[in-house]
Amino acid sequence: MDNQRLILFVALAAVLFLLYESWMQDYGRPPSPAVAQEQTQGPAAIPATTELPSVPTNPGESRSAEALPEVTPIRVETDRLRLEISPRGGTIMSAWLLDYAVNPDHPEDRFQLLKPVPPNLFIVQSGLIGDQLPTHEALFSSPRTHYELQPGVDRLEIALEWTHEAGIVVKKIYTLTRGSYLIEVRQVIENHGPSPITARAYSQLQRTEYHDPNETRFISTFTGAVYYSPEDKYKKIKLEDIPKAKLDRPVTDGWIAMMQHYFLAAWVPPRGSQETFYTKALNNGRYIIGKYSTAISIAPGATQDFSDRLFIGPKLQNTLEKIAPGLDLVVDYGWLTVIAKPIFWLLSWIHAVIGNWGWAIIIMTILIKLAFYKLSESSYRSMAHLRQVMPRIQALKDRYGDDKQRLNQAMMEIYQTEKINPLGGCLPILVQIPVFIALYWVLLESVEMRQAPFMLWLNNLSAPDPYYILPLIMGVSMFVQQKLNPPPPDPIQAKIFMVMPVIFTVFFAFFPSGLVLYWTVNNLLSIAQQWKITRDIEREMAKRRH
Repeated sequence: MDNQRLILFVALAAVLFLLYESWMQDYGRPPSPAVAQEQTQGPAAIPATTELPSVPTNPGESRSAEALPEVTPIRVETDRLRLEISPRGGTIMSAWLLDYAVNPDHPEDRFQLLKPVPPNLFIVQSGLIGDQLPTHEALFSSPRTHYELQPGVDRLEIALEWTHEAGIVVKKIYTLTRGSYLIEVRQVIENHGPSPITARAYSQLQRTEYHDPNETRFISTFTGAVYYSPEDKYKKIKLEDIPKAKLDRPVTDGWIAMMQHYFLAAWVPPRGSQETFYTKALNNGRYIIGKYSTAISIAPGATQDFSDRLFIGPKLQNTLEKIAPGLDLVVDYGWLTVIAKPIFWLLSWIHAVIGNWGWAIIIMTILIKLAFYKLSESSYRSMAHLRQVMPRIQALKDRYGDDKQRLNQAMMEIYQTEKINPLGGCLPILVQIPVFIALYWVLLESVEMRQAPFMLWLNNLSAPDPYYILPLIMGVSMFVQQKLNPPPPDPIQAKIFMVMPVIFTVFFAFFPSGLVLYWTVNNLLSIAQQWKITRDIEREMAKRRH
């Protein structure tokens, strides 16, 4: 029947949309062979323009590893972060997030976001542009090689220093705070020389393509560069697009970032300052997004302080929106953000009360079902009435054969007499599909639900069910729900509908188990509601016949 075909089409289209999107992100482009072939080399300098002072290396080039001998990193640890800072330029070469494990089976292995060597190289760099000023390749000194935030202390400061014989002293100071992933970064220039100097400060993020061996191939999100400006708002730049369209534009009150699934590193300039944002692709499979300040003249005996904020951590929405306008947009819910954000808010509120994301999903499903109860009731009543008149419709098909015009006219008379809406059965599916897709992105993008356990064997609601038990339960519930619907008169169509629960079970086996939990609970609630309504309609029809 037409309404059943529409239900089938809408449901299949939604599932295929999700699978196609994940498939294209995983397999739509081959990984860059340069990533696997990279060697550890010195990073590139920022782009040179006619307005900038001299830069130590040419754009797009890096000094060789031999020219930059290895130095012992400075180890830093707070309650949130463990860092390794290289005295070579003060580059943050490694960062572990102490509240996040690589996978739930090994909670002792902390997740490493920044890494100095391929694969998955990701580093944070900063420096100065100007004659006799240190870039990210200059060698700084530090009084200590290990810093740790002590109990009862809220702030930890790491100071590196560089001096030049011309009387220039540069201090690079990192300040970390207890309970925070936000780092204050200062580059302080002291001009003790006889002449004024001109300086610009730059900060950049450098990385290669990201490949996570622990992530299922059917779950993939955006990895690349992003920036925000009041004019353009939130902009994403795929790494492979950087060589084709380089970014080079002044921005006031913006920020830049490199992000991957659940995590990011971002440079946030001071409010009101103008910075030039840029991107660059290196010839060894590395990509850069960075920014540099306007030129400042520093008189003899004067001091200039360039300050920035650096975020290294998870995409915590409530935290990010307080740091800078638009920074919470890195939690990318796609075109259904208007639905996804309220869903996340509702889930977070329920989770704050009960403390379990699985039960939060179940309670949210019940609340959504109650909100659309009347709509579903009207739909199920139409389907129940349709089920009762199916023998009469089948008789009409046998009577009129291929005469579609007379058949449709006779069917419409039955619909009008019995007050049946033949498209009424589509409404529950049409209502569910946007919520289904929005919840898919909430489960996929919200780091709050990363590795969130539920109960029994479900220890990660953001990953597929490892034993496929929940998809099987969903498939059975879908089969039962089909039995409550009017049977298709077309034998071929009936066979297709019989196979649908099997197809959906296979599809859902690759979806996050939290999403399958929502769909299963929704199916069970729909079965209960539809069974009751069908039973009431059968009683009404029986009374009418007698």
